[in-house]
Amino acid sequence: MKIVAICGAGIGTSGILKVNAERVLHRLGIEATVVACDLDSLAAEADDAQVILTSPEFLSAIGQTFADVIVVQNYFDTDELSDKLHRSLG
Repeated sequence: MKIVAICGAGIGTSGILKVNAERVLHRLGIEATVVACDLDSLAAEADDAQVILTSPEFLSAIGQTFADVIVVQNYFDTDELSDKLHRSLG
């Protein structure tokens, strides 16, 4: 399974989402590869992704995808991320 975390530059928000998603997935017992990327790389990275993690401001830039798009309001709230990933993947 592949999860892509996105942000504008691919290093800030997406890096935080990646690290926190990996922690949450480990606690949930779900194995997945989590990749952080910028918007320009999204098409290439997300073509085989099951989930895309993003913040509200980048939602409209994602475009059409077969992945489940999860909007994260608070990047540091692992409870929010855990709940949303569990609903999506559980």
